[in-house]
Amino acid sequence: MGLSSLADGVLRSVEGAGASLSESLFEPSIRLGVTGLARAGKTVFITSLVANLMNRGRMVQLSAAREGRIETAFLQPQPDDTVPRFDYENHLGALTGPRPYWPDSTRAVSELRLSLRVQPNGLLSGLQGSRTLHLDIVDYPGEWLLDLALLDKSYAQWCDEVLTRIRGRSQAQGFLDLAQKADATAPHDEPLAQELAGAFAAYLQAARAAGYYDCTPGRFLLPGDLAGSPVLTFAPIPLSDSPPRRSLHREMERRFEAYKSKVVKPFFRDHFARIDRQVVLVDALSAIHSGPRAVEDLRHAMTDILAAFRPGRNGFLRQILRGKRVEKILFAATKADHLHHQQHPQLTAIIEALTRDARDRARFAGAETAALSLAALRATTEELRSHNGSDLPCVRGTLLDSGKPAAFYPGALPQDPSHLLTPARQGAESWLDGEYQAMAFAPAPLTLRPGDGPPHIRLDRAAEFLIGDRL
Repeated sequence: MGLSSLADGVLRSVEGAGASLSESLFEPSIRLGVTGLARAGKTVFITSLVANLMNRGRMVQLSAAREGRIETAFLQPQPDDTVPRFDYENHLGALTGPRPYWPDSTRAVSELRLSLRVQPNGLLSGLQGSRTLHLDIVDYPGEWLLDLALLDKSYAQWCDEVLTRIRGRSQAQGFLDLAQKADATAPHDEPLAQELAGAFAAYLQAARAAGYYDCTPGRFLLPGDLAGSPVLTFAPIPLSDSPPRRSLHREMERRFEAYKSKVVKPFFRDHFARIDRQVVLVDALSAIHSGPRAVEDLRHAMTDILAAFRPGRNGFLRQILRGKRVEKILFAATKADHLHHQQHPQLTAIIEALTRDARDRARFAGAETAALSLAALRATTEELRSHNGSDLPCVRGTLLDSGKPAAFYPGALPQDPSHLLTPARQGAESWLDGEYQAMAFAPAPLTLRPGDGPPHIRLDRAAEFLIGDRL
């Protein structure tokens, strides 16, 4: 049995090495991971990126597009037959139809393959024919990515960390009251376990709505076909030192370990560990609007997200023999169209500061990182409005909740990001020198010229960083 398993493992390694060699030599591809926490705009980012790579009139900062070396871009069947296809056509229809609306957010892993036929550049480009590069885009929820940190924790550690962290949060009070009454040494009671898990899941939903980002386990928020299963029926409770067999403590611990082995590890093995390039989308404006605690929570989440990656350079032999590493990571602050362009440098500086620890760690490991502000689909126009003798830089758009047009000024972001990050680190309850507002806009009706993709802000710069060196 042992020899058979060993032989099977060797055979799989040889087959994997052969596949990697064939791909590297004859059919080069880039596996691009797209993630972000709730409401960061992953679906819109992927849809607009693909649409603008297929119709490149607005992609002037993508050098291969600007130089006219991309002959065509077309969708093909994806390489992974067991992964749902990203529903590009319906999402694009939602954004560009006569009555546009935001498509549904990411709820599971999906994939899309875009193939680009490109003319090479360089001294010998005239002697070479065009080549094809496959861009495999993998969309997955950021909440699932944060789950990877659970792999290094025991159930006792996790309980202690979670109960300490959420103490004092109003959203957690109902769950905490129930958890305090639970006797971890008592015999396991399934109705009580379900009640605890339900209360904890309700807390996570409320915490995410309030602007917190440490909302794990992620499948409690997006259970999919696991809803109601024992692997999602556990919760953090006060524990005893020597729990008896068949106790609530022991059963909760068993289910926590099952969640790690049957949910988190397969996600890492089947999807996450195969990524070459990664973009992490961040709704920094909503965090700023929610206050200092949300900003500090977001900073910790960004560090935890990067800790899940294996950053480094993907050399030829490394890909074949040791598996892939994430060689480029882009942190992008989304919804830049909610600000006048005069404030975009401040937003970029804030996302750079929020992700500084994470980016430093990635660079040390050999990965290339960048941070910028963007809008994958521009939903507003800019204007200056007179107020108290001065001009306020505003944006105008259609409000999502009422459908009415409105001009909006969110407040002046500070030139120095430390004016936000310092009070956030110090645990301030609110901003001392002003309030920052966030507004939800509906997508604007579009009239696209032939050859143009949807309007955006810096999506072409993001594409140049992520894939420009391979075009």
